[in-house]
Amino acid sequence: MRVTSLLRPTTRFLARSTSQAVTQRQPLPRFFATEAPATGKNSDTPSDQIPSAEPRKKSSKLRFPRSVQALYLQPLRREAEYGIPSCDLQLRSFSIRNLEFFVDFALRAAYYLKLPAFGPVPLPRITERWTVPRSSFIFKKSQENFERITLRRLIQIRDGNPETVQLWLAFLQKHAYYGIGMKANVWDFGKLGAGKSMDAITENADGAIEPKWEQLSQLRSLDTVEKVEEFLAISRFNTDSGKRAEGQRRFVKEQFKREKMMKRKEAQ
Repeated sequence: MRVTSLLRPTTRFLARSTSQAVTQRQPLPRFFATEAPATGKNSDTPSDQIPSAEPRKKSSKLRFPRSVQALYLQPLRREAEYGIPSCDLQLRSFSIRNLEFFVDFALRAAYYLKLPAFGPVPLPRITERWTVPRSSFIFKKSQENFERITLRRLIQIRDGNPETVQLWLAFLQKHAYYGIGMKANVWDFGKLGAGKSMDAITENADGAIEPKWEQLSQLRSLDTVEKVEEFLAISRFNTDSGKRAEGQRRFVKEQFKREKMMKRKEAQ
């Protein structure tokens, strides 16, 4: 293609006079002016202020925050070092939409708590059916069938700290989603000699329950030997001084009345 065909008609003579020189000129780099600054300009000028021939790309859409972008991606997971199970969380629901949503929420919460979570593992469905009369009176002979399908998913936590696992379960219970049931099996390490520790727990429980049972009993138990001696000393002093308790006085008074009535009957 000739250069003259790219120019306007008013520049015909100029194009004809310079067409031969343009064709003989050697090609130059396209962005030579942007790559090497002119010698006359100051070298201290920053490169950002030098005009560039490249068109700037203007983004029409704003970038979402990382936390929002993570919602459209698969939840991140931690790697387990030993693979020892510490918790099995079973989620149940009648709606697959609610179940998948809460499973994703539980996995993300486990990642931020640094718990290696595995799953969700689909468990077999639980199908329940009922056949009941459709209605009473004239429709009692016709029957109606009902069916309920329970969907289940399993999430397993491995190599988890017991306190962190309890915190994770409490967080899920606090932010529970409607229509979701949860059941957790937790494993923990214990020390040797579990029988001795259980005996100590039993003794502590007996000491805590005994005061409660004393309030329900008819006779009040005496705690120490000193209180027993004090009680005997008071009762001995009352007997020696001729004092009696209120109950004993009533008993003697009633006995005196009975003897008096018996004497009257014998006299008659």
